[in-house]
Amino acid sequence: MMRRIAVLDAPTNLGLRPPTITSVPGCGKAPGALRDHDLLARLRARDAGCLTPPRYDPGDWRPGDGVCHAPEISAYSVALADRLGAIIDRGEFPLVLGGDCSVLLGSALAMHRLGEAVGGRIGLVFVDGHSDFRHPGNASYVGAAAGEDLALVTGRGQADLAAIEGRRPYFRDIDVVVLGIRAQDEYRLDLQAAGITTRPVPALRAEGAARTAQWAHEQLADCAGYWVHVDVDVLDPAVMPAVDAPDPGGIAFAELEILIAGLVDTPHCLGVELTVFDPDYDPDGTYAAEIVNTVVSGLAPVSAPSALPPRLLPAAPAPRRGGRTAERPALPPPTASPAPAVAVEPIGPAPTDPAPAEDETAAPETITGGPIAG
Repeated sequence: MMRRIAVLDAPTNLGLRPPTITSVPGCGKAPGALRDHDLLARLRARDAGCLTPPRYDPGDWRPGDGVCHAPEISAYSVALADRLGAIIDRGEFPLVLGGDCSVLLGSALAMHRLGEAVGGRIGLVFVDGHSDFRHPGNASYVGAAAGEDLALVTGRGQADLAAIEGRRPYFRDIDVVVLGIRAQDEYRLDLQAAGITTRPVPALRAEGAARTAQWAHEQLADCAGYWVHVDVDVLDPAVMPAVDAPDPGGIAFAELEILIAGLVDTPHCLGVELTVFDPDYDPDGTYAAEIVNTVVSGLAPVSAPSALPPRLLPAAPAPRRGGRTAERPALPPPTASPAPAVAVEPIGPAPTDPAPAEDETAAPETITGGPIAG
């Protein structure tokens, strides 16, 4: 039986710093901009509505005050988790249209609740141009949750965000796979030290998007299922400049499409969220149209007639010391799909050598007291 997609708007911008003193981030407009390109009709999806966020108002927040908008983000995350739980209970596949990356907290809370209910762990595939791993242990101060979401959902940071309902962490470090960060991400060594598995852009491109998706499956073999986070700044600014923090060295739309298709082509993928697209930088809708084309093609395996309904694996044994347990087989490989008719054109020069080993990367940059990056 086919899996029905349910589209839920989560137009929050609470996790970003203001672009200017008198303006607010535009990513809250993203769900509407994507819907304008017939996203729901093309996905044959159910409209799951819109979860309206609290007002964006940093007030008198100053560096050192903790995460800006923390009470509002916490309350919004609980409400989002409730909505996602209801969608999953219907046997549907949720597609969350953010909003900034702080929507991950609500998704993570929903996944932790689900894991507790089924007696297993839920994993996370984090597809993002940045590690979003800033936290009090590696930065002089925190402030913008969209730049700290991976740290928060793995239990690092203030309890009102990192331990909602007393749940900490929402995802264990060994149950997280990070794809698409830049080769010299400032927190890459922190991810390595935490035991979080990563595949930066050079390695992703060298291995290919399809093989990378399968590799991510294998890394989460001990999980009952997994959630997929996609920040569109994983794309290169040459093709997707409409984000708050564009960073050269990203992937192409065709690669993202193949990656999404590979990740969702299994009943163990529980849903996807899309974040950080900012229509303020897309006045004619060109980039919105490209995103919609990519999402529709990437999610095609979910609604295909041959798609299997969601299925959580039974709880796995606790990992042995020194690594993951080998007692349960890896997730079944996704159904093979034909390669795209058009070859992927790399953004900039394609890598000629495999990505460097983790211990060959440069040390992260020192965080100073400058503006809070989203």
